[in-house]
Amino acid sequence: MKINLIAVGTKMPVWVEEAVSEYKKRLPRNFELIVSEIPLAKRSKANPDIARLCETEGKALLNAVTRKQYLVALDVKGESFDTEVIAGKVNKVMENGQDLALLVGGPDGLSRECLDAANEIWSLSALTLPHTIVRIVVAEQIYRVWSVLAGHPYHRE
Repeated sequence: MKINLIAVGTKMPVWVEEAVSEYKKRLPRNFELIVSEIPLAKRSKANPDIARLCETEGKALLNAVTRKQYLVALDVKGESFDTEVIAGKVNKVMENGQDLALLVGGPDGLSRECLDAANEIWSLSALTLPHTIVRIVVAEQIYRVWSVLAGHPYHRE
């Protein structure tokens, strides 16, 4: 299975790249985490058209999704699950022969188009998290989900 974390934003700090890389290298080849970066739409103080910016970023995010991928939007207003439930959901996607795409919006969130296109909308937390932290949390949770599915002792109930 391939899990594609498609996120708005490029040029992450080194510590983010190192943390994500650490979890990626722990995963087996048949459970691969891929991070795809979408450039942030250019913002200006003179004309901060947030809806247009979100729409532009949303189209770029959706263009990075393939038909074989089960699409999950990560949004603060989505549904929260514990690790075991997410592991069950990921396992079902895997059993259906699909890959998983996780969308992370820019500083203004995901477009309505992204939310409408998603098979599910998940929330990582009721807290607003910086996008740098979201990448690390997702990478760690993907590793944790794999550990649940593989019976690895990393995850302790």
